[in-house]
Amino acid sequence: MKKSLLLLLAALVAGSAVGQKKGKDLARPKLVVGIVVDQMRYDYLYRYWSKYGSGGFRRLLGEGFSYENAHYNYVPTYTGPGHASIYTGTTPSFHGIIGNNWFERETGRGTYVTEDRSVKSVGSTSEQGQMSPRHMLTSTITDELRLATNFQSKVIGVCIKDRGSILPAGHAANAAYWYDGSNGAFISSTYYQNTLPEWVTKFNSENRAARYLDQPWNTLLPIGQYTESSPDDVAWESAFRGETKPVFPHDLPTLSATLPKPVQGALQAEGEKVTPARNLDLIRSTPFGNSLTLDFALEAVRAEQLGQRGQTDFLALSFSSTDYVGHQFGVNAIETEDTYLRLDQDIARLLTYLDKTVGKGQALVFLSADHAAAHAPGFLADHHLPGGSVGPRLMQDSIQQALIRRHGPGKWVLSYENQQVYLNRPLIAEKKLNLRLVQDEVVDIAGQLAGVNRAITADDVQKSHWESGMLMYLENGYYPKRSGDVLVVLQPGWLESYSYPVNKGTTHGSLNNYDTHVPMLFWGWRVKQGESSHPAKITDIAATVARWLHIQEPNGCTGEPLLEVLSAK
Repeated sequence: MKKSLLLLLAALVAGSAVGQKKGKDLARPKLVVGIVVDQMRYDYLYRYWSKYGSGGFRRLLGEGFSYENAHYNYVPTYTGPGHASIYTGTTPSFHGIIGNNWFERETGRGTYVTEDRSVKSVGSTSEQGQMSPRHMLTSTITDELRLATNFQSKVIGVCIKDRGSILPAGHAANAAYWYDGSNGAFISSTYYQNTLPEWVTKFNSENRAARYLDQPWNTLLPIGQYTESSPDDVAWESAFRGETKPVFPHDLPTLSATLPKPVQGALQAEGEKVTPARNLDLIRSTPFGNSLTLDFALEAVRAEQLGQRGQTDFLALSFSSTDYVGHQFGVNAIETEDTYLRLDQDIARLLTYLDKTVGKGQALVFLSADHAAAHAPGFLADHHLPGGSVGPRLMQDSIQQALIRRHGPGKWVLSYENQQVYLNRPLIAEKKLNLRLVQDEVVDIAGQLAGVNRAITADDVQKSHWESGMLMYLENGYYPKRSGDVLVVLQPGWLESYSYPVNKGTTHGSLNNYDTHVPMLFWGWRVKQGESSHPAKITDIAATVARWLHIQEPNGCTGEPLLEVLSAK
C-alpha cells in the first residue's frame, strides 16, 4: 500500500511538472514589433558596421538571431508586395498584391495598391486617407493574432507610406496611421475609425514635421569619415528641387518653403511679411522622416498601452525614408549612409523604450526589408561594370509600334506595368487573332529590346510549376486576374528608369540578388544569439511568428517556420 501511494504521488508530481512545462511553453511575448526597413540591402548591416553605435543594429545582431541568406522569392520586388508577403507569409500569386500599382482590365485604368474610394480620410481634407487593405486577398499574421485572442490583442500599423502601414496591420487592425504631407499629420481612414484618437490629434498639433525641417540636413559625422560611400558630388545623384548640386549641407528650411528664396527676398524687400507655406512632404526624403515615424510609434505604445495590458499586442512599424533617399541618391551615396547611421540611433531609441515600458526581454522584435536596391547605372558605368536602364514608356511604345506594323492601327498595348505587358484582348478578339500567338509575338519583340534578358507569356507561366530559378520568381509573382500577358526580365544590372533617358539615383524590382537579399533578424522574447547561412524566404517570417505565438498561420501562408531560431528559444 505504501509503495502504491508513493508511485501515485510520483505520478502526480510528474504530471504537475509536465503541466507547468506545457504552461510555460504556451507563454507569449507581451508585444510583437515587426520592423520593415524600406529598400534595405542585406549588406548595409555590415557596410556601415564601424559607424553604428552599440544600441541599434549591433544590439540586434549581438543579442538576436540573424538569417544571413534571406531572400525574396518572387518578382517584382516592390514596397506593396514586400510588406504584404512578410505579413501574409505568401507571395503575390496568393495574396494578390502584384505591385504598388497595376492595370485593372475591368475598369480600363490603373489602380493603387491600397486605393479605396469607398472610405474617407480621417485627420485630413485630402484624398490621402482614402485607403484600406481591400486589395489584399489573404489574412496576415496580425489578423491571426486578433482572431486567436478573440480580438482582445491590439494591432496598430505605423509608417510614412500608407501601404507600409495598412498592409502589415491587416484587415482586422485596430488602426493604421500614415503621413499626409499636405498637413504634416499622421492620418487614417474610415475603414478603421471615424475620428482620430485624442493622442493622435495632440501629436499632430505639435507640428513635429515642421520642426524637423527647421534644421539643415548635415552629416552626423564629419563628412571625411564617410569612406564607405562615393564622393559627395557625383553625376548619378539627384539634387533636391531648389538645389544646384546634390551635396551637403541640404538647406531644409529653404528647400521646404513653397515660395522660392528669391521670391521671398523680393517680397520682403517691398515690405511684405512673408510666411510661406511649407512643403512638409520633403521630410519623406530625409532621415528625419524615420525619426518622425518613430516618435509617433513610441507615442502609440504609450497611449495605447501596447504590451502593457495582459494581452499580446502587435506594432507593425515600417521606416520608409530610407527608400526615398535611396531612390534619389542611390546605394553608394553619403546621404544613404547618413540615413542609416541615423536610423541606427532611432532603432536604439526604440529598443531602449521597449525595455523600459514593456520590460526587458518581453517584446519579440523582427526586422527585415520589403526589398533591397540596385546600384545606380551611372555608378556602374563609371566603374566599368555592366548595367543600364530602360524606360517603361519606351518599352510600351516600342511594342505598340511593332504590333501596329504587323496588324494595323489600334491600341494593342493597354499598359506596361511591373515589367508586364497588358494586351488589348477585346481588340485582339475583334481582329480574330489568337491571343496566345500575339503573346508569342510580343515575346519576340520584347526580347530584341535593349536590356531585356528574357520575356515569357502568361500562358507559359500558368502551365507549369517551378521550384527554383527565374521562372519560379515569375510564377510566384503572377496573379492571373491582375497580371499582364507577357512578363519581361531585364539583364542583371539593368533597371527601369521612369525619367529615362536621364539616370539619377536607383530603384528596385528585379529577381537579382541585389534586390532580393535582405536582412532577417529576430530579437527579444526568448531569442538566443546566433546566425544561420541556410536559405530562408521572406514568407517564412509569418509562419515563424505564428509558431512563436502558438496561433494559426495566415490563411494563405506558404512559408515554413524557421526551426533554427525557434529551437533557440
